[in-house]
Amino acid sequence: MNPPALPLVSVVVSFLNTEQFLVETIESVLQQEYPAWELVLIDDGSTDGSTAISKRYAAQHPGRIRYYEHAGHQNLGSSASRNVGVHHSAGELIALLDADDVWLPTYLAAQVALLQENKPAAMVLEATLYWYSWASPARPDEIIAVGAPAGQLYQPPALSALLYPLGPGAAPCTCGLVVTRQAYLAVGGFEASFRALYEDQAFLAKMYLHHAVYVSAACHNKYRQRAGSIMHTIQGEAHYHQVRRQFLEWLKSYLRATGYVQVGAGQLVSRALRPYQYPRLWRLAAKARALPGRLRRLPGRLWQRLAAR
Repeated sequence: MNPPALPLVSVVVSFLNTEQFLVETIESVLQQEYPAWELVLIDDGSTDGSTAISKRYAAQHPGRIRYYEHAGHQNLGSSASRNVGVHHSAGELIALLDADDVWLPTYLAAQVALLQENKPAAMVLEATLYWYSWASPARPDEIIAVGAPAGQLYQPPALSALLYPLGPGAAPCTCGLVVTRQAYLAVGGFEASFRALYEDQAFLAKMYLHHAVYVSAACHNKYRQRAGSIMHTIQGEAHYHQVRRQFLEWLKSYLRATGYVQVGAGQLVSRALRPYQYPRLWRLAAKARALPGRLRRLPGRLWQRLAAR
């Protein structure tokens, strides 16, 4: 009796001017021990040598590596590019890899096995190595675990309360997740309105709300830390909070538009919005934490009244 066929994994790599790193990223896919994969390369308007690199790999591996670009070689952002990549893919499973990050050869095999062993999980998340030593050999790398107890399957919307940006725990990196095609399409993929900050979080927020997710303690991916990356080019705290509020308002509207009724999700969003809707009271509450006795309780009572609205 023949063994069951392995599920095809579509690896989607969106890139923009990453010629310095792209070869290493693509080679880390070619070196995967898991055999059933295809690689979809989406050019997000590159003006350096990235385009030529990708076209060369597609020509060398016809049928397995494919190159696409937006009409007119436009730059539409990684959210739109990832969605285009999934549209042009055929895999039962989707794996995302940024064009400057890499996987260990065991990555896909480990992730697929976890998905198969932990049904009905629609996505698996693993820890990520924050990779500093590629540029600074003296600086140690650091493994950042997903900020929820590992080795567990989480039903929706449990991870919303546990992980950033609504919870306290560290969010996963996109280079450390694999998702079923069915779930990706069911939530509408990535939100093209988000570019740079919160692109990943908008997609993950939808997944946490609607699908079971397995969290792994393993680490088979490396997230390159560099000055030119998105997270290192955010223009200060004011810009961060501007985009965070945009995300929270979007999520509030999303919950309303989809008629989401799970207990707790709306309260999480409302709580996260309070510092932006009531900044003076928020600052008062922060100062009151240092006060003694009954005075400390006053801002808490005010928050309770606001939460009841």
